[in-house]
Amino acid sequence: MAIIWVDADATPKMVREVICKAAVRTQTETWFVANHQVPIPNSPYLRSLQVESGFDVADDLIAQRCSAGDLVITQDIPLAAEVIAKKAAAINNRGEPYSPETVRQKLMMRDFMETLRSSGIQSGGPAAFSDRDKQQFANALDRWLAKQPKKPAGQ
Repeated sequence: MAIIWVDADATPKMVREVICKAAVRTQTETWFVANHQVPIPNSPYLRSLQVESGFDVADDLIAQRCSAGDLVITQDIPLAAEVIAKKAAAINNRGEPYSPETVRQKLMMRDFMETLRSSGIQSGGPAAFSDRDKQQFANALDRWLAKQPKKPAGQ
C-alpha cells in the first residue's frame, strides 16, 4: 500500500489537519518528518518522526524511504524532483502537483529569484496561505487517495 510522506518542517497547521483527517478516513499510513516534534492525533495510521537538526535532514530521509506510488507533500523543489525520479507523486501545500516539467520550471525560477535577491532586488515571498489554498490542497489529496487501491474489508 502507498504511504504519504509529509515534509512537515514547513507544513501549515491547516494542511496538517487535512492530511490527518484524510489519512485516518482512508486508513492510509502517513509519516510526518521534521526536525521538531509535530503534534498529530493518536491514530495507528499517523506517525511522526523527528530527525536531528540540519540542512535537508528531513528531506534526505523522505527521499531515502519513499517508494514508487507513494505521495510526498513538500514545498521543497529539489526533494520533489528526487521523489518524482523514484516514481512517487508529489504535491505542495497548496495542492499543486509536481511533474518532471514543473519541477524543472520551478527550479529555474527559484535559481533566477535567488540571483535577483543576491543582486539586492527584493522579490517578496509567496502569498499568505488562504482558505482557498486549503481547499485546493484537500481536493488534490482526495484525487490522489481516490486513485489508490482499496484495502480488503477487515484490514
